[in-house]
Amino acid sequence: MEEAREEINIFDKIKELLPADAGFVRAEFEGPDIAVYVMNVSRVYNDENLIRNISAAVKKKLLVRSDPSKLMAVDKAAEKIKEIVPKEAEISNVRFSQEFCEAYIEALKPGLVIGKGGSTLKAIVSATNWMPRVLRTPTMNSDVISGVRQLMFKESEFRKKFLIGIGKRINQVVMKSEWLKATALGGFREVGRSSLLLETNHSKVLIDCGISPEPGVRGADANGNGENKSFPYLDSANMTLNELDAVILTHAHMDHIGFVPYLFKYGYDGPVYCTPPTRDLAALLLYDYHKLVIRGGGTPLYDEKDIKKMLTHMITRDYGEVTNVTDEIKLTYHNAGHILGSAIVHLHIGEGMYNIIHSGDMKYGFTRLFDAADTKYPRIDAMFIESTYGGRNDINPDRQDSEIMLMENIKRTIDRGGKVLIPLFSVGRSQEIMLVLENYIAELGKYKIEAPIYLDGMILEASAIHTAYPEYLRFNLQHRILSNRSPFESEIFEVAKGERSDILDKGPAVILASGGMLNGGVSLEYFKELASDEKNSLIFVGYNSAMSLGRRVQNGLKEVALPDEDGKLAPIKINMGVNTVEGFSGHSDRRQLMGFMQSIRPTPKKIFTMHGEETKCDDLARSIGMRFRVEARAPMNLDTIRFK
Repeated sequence: MEEAREEINIFDKIKELLPADAGFVRAEFEGPDIAVYVMNVSRVYNDENLIRNISAAVKKKLLVRSDPSKLMAVDKAAEKIKEIVPKEAEISNVRFSQEFCEAYIEALKPGLVIGKGGSTLKAIVSATNWMPRVLRTPTMNSDVISGVRQLMFKESEFRKKFLIGIGKRINQVVMKSEWLKATALGGFREVGRSSLLLETNHSKVLIDCGISPEPGVRGADANGNGENKSFPYLDSANMTLNELDAVILTHAHMDHIGFVPYLFKYGYDGPVYCTPPTRDLAALLLYDYHKLVIRGGGTPLYDEKDIKKMLTHMITRDYGEVTNVTDEIKLTYHNAGHILGSAIVHLHIGEGMYNIIHSGDMKYGFTRLFDAADTKYPRIDAMFIESTYGGRNDINPDRQDSEIMLMENIKRTIDRGGKVLIPLFSVGRSQEIMLVLENYIAELGKYKIEAPIYLDGMILEASAIHTAYPEYLRFNLQHRILSNRSPFESEIFEVAKGERSDILDKGPAVILASGGMLNGGVSLEYFKELASDEKNSLIFVGYNSAMSLGRRVQNGLKEVALPDEDGKLAPIKINMGVNTVEGFSGHSDRRQLMGFMQSIRPTPKKIFTMHGEETKCDDLARSIGMRFRVEARAPMNLDTIRFK
């Protein structure tokens, strides 16, 4: 009865605040939002202050839609939209969802679809009564974005029912919680399998759920037999999966998302919150993981249908949107500066009971891709902060020096007739290094590299996804993409096609290949062929985990046994030059972490370090505690922290 009464009260309030000539029909909870259906949608849509004021009054995001009986026929609506929108917008697709009464308009120049002050959108609503949703067409072909958008459209009926169910669950009236605790399920005093369980009397929320980046994770037993450090300690959480209210993702790297489809395989059926780019990048990386395991003769942790199920349960949120994930927990994402769509999680629990921020992976320093991590929050009682480079000696060189060092290393190798292999994470570091090369070679003309620069692996697809979300990038990069001058499509880059032997048999070359730690991916295949020749160079520009092949090569390994074409182990001598150029990581170094703590407002009362090797987590916690005179410590996996 209480739940029904709450619905009536909030919906009556919306009806009361709407003008009578809007023709209120009904309202319903739709995930964390409220969908309101009216007979005269233009009357509401054209008054931006009206929607804003009602949203503020009910403390919910309002989705105003036309009653289905008023919608223009789909074929006529499509013609009308193309007639209203300037041809220069370059519409690539128009689709209609009857379930959501929305028209999805994909265009290369969405600004022209929106129009000045939203004028074109208002014209579409007035003419058709369909609510337009504008999607950016990536400037480069992206199978992933096409696939995800098609999946969301195809599953509209399911998603409508799912969101209504989640909405009712979020908006049920519960008693005030008396306690709050967090349990470390992975990624504490280690890098990998990041996962944190946050609980109150009435809510259970999981922040991230990843797998370890170390060798041996593929095909391992998820019940803990054998590779027991590969997956989060979910079996120790004293709960069933259907007790979970929500999964909140910080960003799309496998050590943060890699175990989420497994949850769906074994019974989880709730929402997964993330930013829009995180959803698309997660699809890219998870499907690739699945293919790699099968190709390597292993058994994946989950099937493609489990990945699809996860995608259809995702609810996307932009930075700054306040969203109820349960009746008592509000989520707000903030820029983390790590990779596209990466977010610092701010959680407001209860009516002022407690506020927590979880950094995920973050960068508080210069990159060519993103602005530095946000430091302004409404309130912070406790903070979980990453410590990947939290050791006292983890100081990166000046960024300009790093860029020059990279270019000099490349030039020396090319000049002596060798090939340069740069193993990269396909998301983040690949695009950062592409921007550096494009700047020094094409923009500034400071370095003339008489050799092709090849892109191989998932780098091209990941770069295409970046062009679909320029608003998440630095302003100058946004401007270039919106002006059809995307650096990711620079003429200095060549896409590797055909057999890799075509590249290997030719002269000097620079090869950007996915597989940042040499644990797999195309970088390992190039490494096998290039390692024995002393003319060649291997350049590391990112993090290598403790047990990875990359770390062992970095530390001076001279010979390694790797599978040949027949799957048999064959010894490979490492005669190529091995160089590490620091300063390109998407993680903050020690100075940046301390600078972040100096700048964050308000200052957290309690600090917990995570996502770093044991000594780094300990060192950072000790230093933060001493310098800022706050309680700071480095929890272990399976530690439970009681806040209230």
